Amino acid sequence: MKRLVAAPNLALATLWADQLCGAGIDATVQRAWAGSIAGEIPVDQALPEVWVTDENRHAEALHLLHELRNPPWRHWACRRCGELIDGPFEQCWNCGAARSD
Repeated sequence: MKRLVAAPNLALATLWADQLCGAGIDATVQRAWAGSIAGEIPVDQALPEVWVTDENRHAEALHLLHELRNPPWRHWACRRCGELIDGPFEQCWNCGAARSD
């Protein structure tokens, strides 16, 4: 096992580990409940961590995690209603039409 990243909270650590597992990279959350002793130990030592089981896939997991944490920011105009859509949305929030490439 190899440590991938410390997460700012348990929700993000769990989300990232689940997304990595969904992509076929076995990942676990360690120190999930250590936040309860923050103050007794340094706060940075109490953060939950995401670890990958297969050390050979560490670089791949880092790359995938970077992509998950930094989705492409897209601006597109809906072809049906002309609404300008910001962000990684795949559907128009005005008329419901799917984004077409």
